[in-house]
Parts: sequence; structure tokens; C-alpha cells
Amino acid sequence: MSAQRILVVDDEVNARRAIATILGEEGYEVAEASNGEEGLARLADFSPAAVLTDVRMPKMDGLTFLAKAREQGSDATFIVMTAFASVETAVEAMRAGAENYLVKPLDANAVLVVLGKALEKRALKRETETLREQVRQRTRFHNIIGEAPQLQAIYDVVRRAATTRATVLILGESGTGKELIAQAIHQESQRRDKPFIKVHCAALSENLLESELFGHEKGAFTGALARKEGRFELADGGTLFLDEIGEISPSVQVKLLRVLQQREFERVGGTQSLKVDVRIVAATHRDLTAEVKAGRFREDLYYRLNVVAVTLPALRERKSDIPALVNHFLEKYSDSYGKDVRGLAPGTLQALLSYDWPGNIRELENAIERAVVLAAGNELTTDDLPPVLRGPRPTGSSPSSLIPGASLAQIEREAILRTLEMVHGSTTRAAEILGISVRKVQYRLKEYSAATDGKPAPPPSPEEENSESEAVSE
Repeated sequence: MSAQRILVVDDEVNARRAIATILGEEGYEVAEASNGEEGLARLADFSPAAVLTDVRMPKMDGLTFLAKAREQGSDATFIVMTAFASVETAVEAMRAGAENYLVKPLDANAVLVVLGKALEKRALKRETETLREQVRQRTRFHNIIGEAPQLQAIYDVVRRAATTRATVLILGESGTGKELIAQAIHQESQRRDKPFIKVHCAALSENLLESELFGHEKGAFTGALARKEGRFELADGGTLFLDEIGEISPSVQVKLLRVLQQREFERVGGTQSLKVDVRIVAATHRDLTAEVKAGRFREDLYYRLNVVAVTLPALRERKSDIPALVNHFLEKYSDSYGKDVRGLAPGTLQALLSYDWPGNIRELENAIERAVVLAAGNELTTDDLPPVLRGPRPTGSSPSSLIPGASLAQIEREAILRTLEMVHGSTTRAAEILGISVRKVQYRLKEYSAATDGKPAPPPSPEEENSESEAVSE
């Protein structure tokens, strides 16, 4: 490991060199500067981990030097040195962003201890930031939160399909995040710098939808006072997301099929054929195969749309992602409403896990927003949740009340749930801390939700059975 770099800034030559010598003997790589201006110049080329700077210096004092260093983006840890052992000087230095301060004349041991602790704190901070970023990367894919196996498989399909121009059909219940998947496909593709245009097909009448998709010429119908470009033209070179494609009328289906087959169309009331280069991503909560059999959806259009199919799981099928989603929405709405709500009281996570969420992620988000608005303290309680989510109150007031007298299963349950809260819902990070497998954490969450519902726990998969046997052997 390379030696950590320390910059010593002091206008007193003898004091500066003495500190540099002490630090050099301890294995640090040291650079010197005689004032704040020289210190700023050395920051860029030396990139120190820490800076020891005197407060009172000519040309630029230590506190001004610290302020300008921060303006330039330096993340070095600052320790100020002063011969004036006043509380005011110390407070001013700490407010300016110094980690600590030393009083002259300096004691060599004190310098090494203060510097060592400052560097250790800096290292821990960087490690924490790295871990947070790793958790964020594991649990988020283009703002899609979740690390359940079903989602990981979907992420893989999205990455592979996005680089092509193939049409993608996204299936799933309302509120499962179909639009986010469509955006992810666009962002992963070479079209990411081109438009991403959305059309909610169910929100528009047949005539209005046709005009929105293909545009219209002036005078094409009553109220058409000027030519209007449609969404296909606006999305040229990019991606067009057709949400709730199962709601479009037969006549619009015919015109959409032509665009998919020939890559051309006419505006409503027009005769000129227009060609566009558009990638189509469609989504629906309907079972299109059943719609085809019932004669409500064209079979040829279905196959044109269903080149690559992505089926999003309902939230009840991936409850292991609920802790991460809850923490995301908790942070989002705490900031939005200016409230300091940063955690869940005992029993709250269990109540959220026990519910089946027929409205999926959208319903969960609404529930957390409501709870944040109503929260009286800095933790969400079951009383803050919608009435449909409120279950029996937790039997213990704190994790410590479980011991002694609790079963190992009860202690394990509390450890898993509280650890998940601490790591913002990441089952991967919780498993690392608890020393168990990710699949075991996910299986336990299924057990806890099933037990609260009064339902038998779902049978474990072969992988979960293996994780159970591993836990027993431990």
C-alpha cells in the first residue's frame, strides 16, 4: 500500500520542517507550503489525504485556505494548528470544515494521534460511501429498485434486447413498474440520446388516439386548425412507449400494424406516406393471448409486438424487495415534505410484509407517502399506515426484550427485520452482515408474511432448501 500523502502548511520554517520530519519518519509522504496560496497550488498536483495548516499566515490565512480548497473540490481532511488556544478559534475552524485542531507548541505524539484518527475516519467514510454505492447498484437498475431473482432475470433480458431494434412487449399487473422498464430499455439502447415518447392509450378516445399517434393535417376534422405532428414523428430516431396497448380499437390496431410492418404511415386526413425510424415498446396489464382468442385483439399485431416479452412479477411475488422499496419511498417523501422520518418502528415492516399489495408498487408508494405525512415522530409506526395494513401490535417493545425467554426463531426474525431496516432494505447487505445466504433472507421474509396472513409458508425452492441445510450446519 502506498504511503498516505500529508501537506503541511505553515509560515514558520522550523515548525513546518519539524512536523514534516516527524511525519516522514512515520512513513507518510509529506509536502510543504509556506502559506495558503502555495497550499492551494500544491493541492492540485500533490492530492493529499490530509492537510495540517496553521491558522495565522501571511497572504492567505488557514481558514481562508480551507474555504478555497473546498470550493476547488478538495476532499482532503483538514487539521488546523494555532498558537491561540481560544474556544472561538477552534469553533470557527470546525465550522469551516476542519476535522480537528492542534494547539502550538505542538506535541509530536498528539500530532500523530490526531492525524491517525482523522485518516481513519476518512477511510471509514469512503468505505461507507463505497458500500452504499454498491448497495444502490445492486438494488437499482435505471431507478428500478429490487434484487429479487425475478427482477435480476428481467434486467438481463432488458440489457440484451435493448441493443437491438426488436419490439418489446411488457406484461404485468397495474403498478408493477412497466414504464420504468420501458425507460430502462431506451436508456440501455443506442437511442438513449434520442426522444423517449410516451402514449397512454387507455386515456384517449379512438379518434384522439389516432391523431396523437399519427398526427393530422389541417382541416382533417372539426377543430383541426393546423397541421400537427404525431408521436411517431416526434419519436423519430428514438423510442415510442405505448402504454396499455390492449385498450386500442380495431381500426387503430390495423394502422399500428402497418407501421410495424412497413415503417410508414399517413397523418389523419393526409395522403403523403411518412417514414420513421422508431423503436416500439408496448405494455399492458391484460392477457393478450386471451384477448386474441376473444377476437378483441389482432393476432398478427400481437405477434408483431411480442418479439421480446418481459413479464413483471407482482409485488406479492417478490416481497423480499419491500424493505428496499419502503426505504426508497421513505427517503423520497421525508425530503419532499421536509420531515425527519428515517426509520420504521418495531412491527411496521412486518405489517408491510404481511399485506399482498393488489395495487403493487404504486399502492406501496401511496401508503408510505401517507404514513410520512401523518408520522408524529422520526419513525413510522403501524398507526401511520392505512387501516387495511394495520395488524396486531408487536409483542416486544425492543429487540432486547426478546432475550431471555425467546425462541431462536423469534430472535432470528427480529435480527433479520431490524438488519434490513438498517441497510435500507438490501437483502444482499443484510445477508453479509448476518452471515447467512441471500436466499435464506428472502425465504424468511416469505415465511414471516405467510405467518401473519395465517397461510402456510410456501414450500422452499431447492436453492432455499440448500440454504436451510447450510444454516443448520452452521
